[in-house]
Amino acid sequence: MSTLPLRLDRTAAVPMPAQLATQVRSLIVGGTLLRGDRLPSSRALAADLVVSRAVVEQGYEQLVAEGWLETRRGAGTFVASGGLAPPPAATRPSRRPVERPLVLLDTGTPWIDPRQRAGWRRAWREVSAVAPPPGYDDPRGLPELRVALADRLGRTRGLVVEPDEIVVTAGTGDGLRQLLRVLPPGPIGVEDPGYRAAAATVADAGRATVDVPAAAPITSVRGLAGIYVTPAHQHPLGRVMPAAERLDLLAAARAADAIVIEDDYDSEFRYDVAPVPALASLDRERVAYLGTAAKAVAPALRLGWLVVPPALAGPLQEHRLVTHDGASWPAQRALLTLLRDGWVDKVVRAARRTYAERAPRVAAALSPYAELAGPLAGMYSTWLMPEDRAVAARDAALAAGFQVGLLSSYARSSGHTGLVIGFGGVSDAELDAALAVLTRALAVGGPARPDPAPPAPRD
Repeated sequence: MSTLPLRLDRTAAVPMPAQLATQVRSLIVGGTLLRGDRLPSSRALAADLVVSRAVVEQGYEQLVAEGWLETRRGAGTFVASGGLAPPPAATRPSRRPVERPLVLLDTGTPWIDPRQRAGWRRAWREVSAVAPPPGYDDPRGLPELRVALADRLGRTRGLVVEPDEIVVTAGTGDGLRQLLRVLPPGPIGVEDPGYRAAAATVADAGRATVDVPAAAPITSVRGLAGIYVTPAHQHPLGRVMPAAERLDLLAAARAADAIVIEDDYDSEFRYDVAPVPALASLDRERVAYLGTAAKAVAPALRLGWLVVPPALAGPLQEHRLVTHDGASWPAQRALLTLLRDGWVDKVVRAARRTYAERAPRVAAALSPYAELAGPLAGMYSTWLMPEDRAVAARDAALAAGFQVGLLSSYARSSGHTGLVIGFGGVSDAELDAALAVLTRALAVGGPARPDPAPPAPRD
């Protein structure tokens, strides 16, 4: 072979012998050079590339060492290993146009006021100006952040705790995993329908999951080590646990010596009345509290907090010290600034106003065709309807570029069916377009029909 299609860049940071080796290797792998092909001599190739002969010799030597080339005394340098044969033309994948990403009407993406972006940038500039700790910091989290979180929990959730009682986590799922490690042995009750990630986390921890009806009072938790609930805004039905049921649950937990795991999901976004105080405010000895920055700040921040009953605080701290579990230091510093500057409060107030305006629009569009499962609150609403109608509406939305959730995907044994419509992470125009698609699909089936009662839960 008299020449090779190579191009060496003298200004690149990669040395030219390495460039040559990389390009020749690619020619072999791609099938341009085949086993047994003779390469140009080092002198000829150096003259062709206008480089020193040493550049070519070093490149060849590297490829010989890797087994791609071999030298034959008196004959030259040859390809020693065959490349990958190109696929037949008929089997080569055809180029497809880039598809437009789906617009997600999900339950977890919040609306963040774009007017507050300057505060977000300011927080990260402050992070960049602070030296990180030289080693692993306090496994409970930044002390200053825990002070700010204690203040916020007292102000907004009626939960009076000391900063040292708070553990900063890498989100709700991480907090739940941490808690499961220090709970006594035994199965965990999980609402059904309920938060899918919670059920998966319990299963991943090697614990049995017991389905607990989400829309019924809980009067017994016998045989359970703990029970996971979302009392402020049940996910996904949207129901608020009444005061009497809260007291019954706590009494049942005391009788069974079980821990209630409260996920304070979506709690700050009530727009009809003030947010319901946290269940943990009624019994700090019996309730473990999980909070998150995902809905008020951003899911990608991956930060949350855990307030554990005093009896579990010591074992949890010891485990985190051994495993170096801890949330990201830069994320903690950023959240501290966002809380200190009032950014989180501003974003929550703006989001609450936005959700209060969007929720009735969703209700006006869907109420002729389905039954609202719970009060209008938070960043999504759930609509009960037969599964076939829900699937037809979901499929029509997908065809139009919108993704909505099926209620049946949150259920394990309850049999609930319907649609779960998020309205936080979309624009007003996108929401209106999605609602138009859904209502057209639902109108084919006529007005709402009573949904058959779900089957009774299994014992």
